[in-house]
Amino acid sequence: MELSKTYSPHEFEDRIYAKWVASGAFTANPDNVLSGAKKPYTIVIPPPNITGQLHVGHAFNNTLQDIIIRVKRMQGYETLWLPGTDHASIATESKIVAAMAEEGLTKESIGREEFLKRAWDWKVKYGGRIIGQLKKLGSSCDWSRERFTMDEGCSRAVQKVFVELYNKQQIYRGVRIVNWCPKCRTSISDVEVEFEEQQGNFWHISYPLKDGSGSLIIATTRPETMLGDTAVAVNPDDPRYSALVGKTLVLPLINREIPIVADSYVDKEFGTGAVKITPAHDPNDFEVGVRHSLPVIRVMDDGGAMNENAGVYQGLDRYKARKKIVADLDELGLLVKVEPHTHNVGTCQRCGTTVEPTASRQWFVKMDELAKPAIDIVKTGELKYVPKRFENMYLAWMENIRDWCVSRQLWWGHRIPAYYCDKCGETVVSETEVHSCPKCGGNVTQDPDTLDTWFSSALWPFSTLGYPDTESKDYKAFYPTQTLVTGFDIIPFWVARMIFSGLAYTGKKPFDAVIIHGIIRDAQGRKMSKTLGNGIDPLEVIDKFGADALRLAVVIGIAPGNDTRWTDDKILYARNFVNKLWNASRYLLLNLTGEETGILPVSLEPEDKWLITSLHGVIATVTENIENFDIGVAIGNLIDFFWKAFCDDYVELTKTRITTDINVRNVLTYALSVFLKLFHPFIPFVTEEIYSALPNVQGKLLITSEYPTVDKELILRIADEQTGLFGQVLESITAIRKLRKEKDIPDKAKVNIEIETPHTALFEYSAKFFVKLCNAESVIISDKVDEQGKTVTVCLDQRIFIPSGELFDKEKELARLNKELAKVSKEIEFSENKLNNPNFIAKAPEQQVAAEKERYAKNLEKKDTIQKSLHAIQ
Repeated sequence: MELSKTYSPHEFEDRIYAKWVASGAFTANPDNVLSGAKKPYTIVIPPPNITGQLHVGHAFNNTLQDIIIRVKRMQGYETLWLPGTDHASIATESKIVAAMAEEGLTKESIGREEFLKRAWDWKVKYGGRIIGQLKKLGSSCDWSRERFTMDEGCSRAVQKVFVELYNKQQIYRGVRIVNWCPKCRTSISDVEVEFEEQQGNFWHISYPLKDGSGSLIIATTRPETMLGDTAVAVNPDDPRYSALVGKTLVLPLINREIPIVADSYVDKEFGTGAVKITPAHDPNDFEVGVRHSLPVIRVMDDGGAMNENAGVYQGLDRYKARKKIVADLDELGLLVKVEPHTHNVGTCQRCGTTVEPTASRQWFVKMDELAKPAIDIVKTGELKYVPKRFENMYLAWMENIRDWCVSRQLWWGHRIPAYYCDKCGETVVSETEVHSCPKCGGNVTQDPDTLDTWFSSALWPFSTLGYPDTESKDYKAFYPTQTLVTGFDIIPFWVARMIFSGLAYTGKKPFDAVIIHGIIRDAQGRKMSKTLGNGIDPLEVIDKFGADALRLAVVIGIAPGNDTRWTDDKILYARNFVNKLWNASRYLLLNLTGEETGILPVSLEPEDKWLITSLHGVIATVTENIENFDIGVAIGNLIDFFWKAFCDDYVELTKTRITTDINVRNVLTYALSVFLKLFHPFIPFVTEEIYSALPNVQGKLLITSEYPTVDKELILRIADEQTGLFGQVLESITAIRKLRKEKDIPDKAKVNIEIETPHTALFEYSAKFFVKLCNAESVIISDKVDEQGKTVTVCLDQRIFIPSGELFDKEKELARLNKELAKVSKEIEFSENKLNNPNFIAKAPEQQVAAEKERYAKNLEKKDTIQKSLHAIQ
């Protein structure tokens, strides 16, 4: 098969992907694992939201996963890359609500059943969009096993885990402070809160004592919450207030009597040392309230407006209420002073609204018992992070974790399987639907709330493989999984929860290793965002450059855990390299005669042996890089060797042989086959297309071919002294080319070359390469060269001479060298004076002395080289 003259990815990418799917290459067979025929290698995809569209972060993350899974597939593992999508409760519900608003509808106006019907319709319409885009990228997922976090199997796992936790008293319902988003109208977890710096004020307010003997001054950044105050606290060791503890204050504006309590939570040095206590709207105040049995009075509704407990301020938005409360306090003479204050304020990650800490009855998972094994398994190294430094982020989160609020005031999601008796108040938690109270027979009402999206996502590695049916073939063959590839930003959201969930519910770690990558930033190092308008649409890149170029661009130069930058130069370099691979392959294929087998011949020339042994060195290096998840280093090593050693060196060296020597054509075919296999995980489409054109492939697919391994027997058989030394020939050619460039010798101008070398036999054989690649008129090889009138350059074991007259104007060169000699002699004298100075040796830092000695030695060497050049010219 002849490759087209121009690399045009759109002509074959879709065709090749369809061929992969039809061949069953992506489909895992558990029987191969259970029979012991193959070892498993499983990756579960971080499920993208059904509302999502492929962005450059998805392209980066999924390219990394695909590289790993393709390598493992070719290495003979029974691979499973399990795909799927997440229902993304808040994100999806907000989009549906927004769409309904355009029709003049609300959730409440159409009811829960109709709303959920619309949500499922939305999932059908948009849920497959990102899956199709992942296929365009070349993702080799097992699409026959595609899952959804709300499908029947995942839902069954969610129900089972919730009920088990409840029966073990590890999940409970109670009133606690939660992060409440007034816009989304739901609680959100700590990790869904983003803090941003906001300008505000400290309002100092006077709270009068009931007995009229004075007042206490408190300071607050949220005066609207004072309407819910149920105490003022002071430190028990603060002498200023010891006589006031137990007395009663009158809460301004509301006129509620509240006590002064002593609590060590109060910092004597901060502010006035007296703190208003609002148990319903501050997590620390809530704990103080528990210790002192204070009432919890909530003064805001779910939408952030003041409620019936706010008196005359009822119905006002919290910020409008703040302004009116401050104005009223000022009018009453109770506003002592206002100080500008900059502070960090929690905002909803989803919508950006300022979060309101609110006392609310919610469902919580107790984390103490769940966290400990998840901490230990990382500390002992049984489950590792790559890079290791991200273990610190994980451990910091887990060691300070609070009980997890898992209920959400949403309709789209897994509905909490708890039922409350309308008659006797009994709570029933069940995996199956409950119709009546088992205690009194009364009617029951199911809890209207749904579970946090991350509750179901935490079960993803095993719920997708059959759990709770632990006898299913997929569960037994592919769980635990081997590798998770994800960004550092969701370590607390998702990774930590998968780890403790896997250990708690299956008794096994969910994966062996967590591979952390950074984010892709723009060329200026900024995070990509809609606001900045600096985002990259991967589909547009694929349309313009092809999927392989995109895949290559996102992994070039990356390091585990570090951010990387997207630049125009990167995608152009990636496209140019893929084009280089195409053209180099096309060159070889055009020179094949049909006799080639791709099997290495017995008779090999030194350059052939050098290429083969070097190629096997690259196989070892790249394989090790990938095993260590150094994907950027792996592709860098591979590109460098292919471009320089293979194309620039070997292909050029063998151009005179290729039309007449079948041996060199077989070596080239063999090498290209190895390169295609090594490159395939990174750039699968173009390598598959080229592979199909190789001789004796006979319809085989590259995707399921065997990954290259180092053939030690082959290396021992072909390697000899000249094989190891041939690199010196290439380095010498490079040195001459560099010298020609430095001396501005025109490309067409021929030069006479003499090489002094201890490896005369090899260099005499290689003289033809110097003629061709260095444009030499003549090449003389000997073990001793007369230096007179010649310019010398040293390269490894060789000294290379070119008559000076062919390189430069003698008088100008003498002047230049004498100037350089004077300069370096002055520097040597300066170093000698320093090093002969006892004070310098005794008092200067050791590193400085060592650096001076190194500079002195280099300058001596440089002086010697200049003097030799002068001698040669004169």
